[in-house]
Amino acid sequence: MLSYITDSMKSCAAGSYEAAEKYILEIPKFTKKNNMEYTRCFLEHLGNPEGKIKTIHVAGTNGKGSVCAYLCSILREAGFSVGMFTSPHLVTMRERFVINGEMVSEEKFLWAFNQVAEKLKAMPENLQKISYHPTFFEYLFFMAMVLFEHYEVEYMILETGLGGRLDATNAIDRKEVCVITSIGYDHTEYLGDTLPEIAVEKAGIFRKNVPAVFLDKREEVTKRLEECAAQTEAVACPISLNAIKEINSMNKTIDFSLQSNYYGYIRFNMPTIALYQIENAALAVMAVEHLADRGYISKEQLTEGVRKARWEGRMEEISSSVYLDGAHNTDGIQAFLQSVKQDGCIGKRKLIFSMVKDKQYQAVIDMIASSKLFDVVGVVELQDARALPLQIIVDYFRQYTELQTLEYDKLEHAMRDMTMSCGDTDRMYIVGSLYLVGEVKALIRRSSRD
Repeated sequence: MLSYITDSMKSCAAGSYEAAEKYILEIPKFTKKNNMEYTRCFLEHLGNPEGKIKTIHVAGTNGKGSVCAYLCSILREAGFSVGMFTSPHLVTMRERFVINGEMVSEEKFLWAFNQVAEKLKAMPENLQKISYHPTFFEYLFFMAMVLFEHYEVEYMILETGLGGRLDATNAIDRKEVCVITSIGYDHTEYLGDTLPEIAVEKAGIFRKNVPAVFLDKREEVTKRLEECAAQTEAVACPISLNAIKEINSMNKTIDFSLQSNYYGYIRFNMPTIALYQIENAALAVMAVEHLADRGYISKEQLTEGVRKARWEGRMEEISSSVYLDGAHNTDGIQAFLQSVKQDGCIGKRKLIFSMVKDKQYQAVIDMIASSKLFDVVGVVELQDARALPLQIIVDYFRQYTELQTLEYDKLEHAMRDMTMSCGDTDRMYIVGSLYLVGEVKALIRRSSRD
């Protein structure tokens, strides 16, 4: 294995961005999950690049990326330099590394890859003994650390990949604040079968004396998060839903108010129809409230940061009255449907749908059909090994629902036909998987180049 790794590194070091990306994609073929001790050891071998950077750590089931985007926008509005590491990417791996609002270039991606590769050639003895190699996610995490150190960012915002306790990002111990977003049923084979069990895994990011911010939304989850905070001596900072007031959903914007202990009463405006983003924005604002640097961040910077924040694939209007959303589990779909219900559409609603096979597709389809919000659904199959077969989705819709169901062999055909059939007052939504979001984004980019 070591000879294979060395040969790959040599070709990458002398090669291109494409070679680095190819190598990273092949990592799962020859690695397995590493002990956190080894992840920390390699981070130290890199020189602990995170040492001088203030860290905000975000875990949860739904809304992690959005919370990260709001945090990044607020801090940048306040004049701080910010690095953001998120997952998954939609079209290109470079999306995972954002420096001051900009995705890294191919050149900087390759540079960071080679920095990690060079360290792998001369590892500490204890890592050599076990033939250590970073996993797919670890390698990207280490690249993020190298990049953030290189750009001398003041804050880095880290989104966990899976869970929290055993996530590679949790190798960092010194944190300014930890945030737990909405907890729901996802990856239950790894995280547990109940919401309290899943909450415990997410709460693994808590640290002694560090504020732990989360929504007081479900009693059993709040109780478990508070218990975890007490066990780790973290500072539990639950946010009451009563702090969110005066929600006003208009054509393509949402206004709401937030009551903060430090900032007082704040009125926000967001250019989105996604009602679920209210909670994500509130989490970000309350996390900022617990930063030591909050004295340098004004109310105006908070409101502007929230207003300017953008996160692709979350009720994103990709063309007139066509919305793209990455909801892919029951909690996400419920939040998606709540937003659709209040979208003000006076015509018909159409839906393009697909899912991966390891999600609760039957429950999701039942929710969509029983909502009676859509007049027709177009089903496509994802271009991924995890794709739920087209016929299974179509058969379930037709056998167990009364929703008119169309099947398409290609996404571009579904997009073309269903868009052309939309009237002036109609709306179209695309939902079911982040892979579907990525395929739509890639299709749009290809079309714009033609």
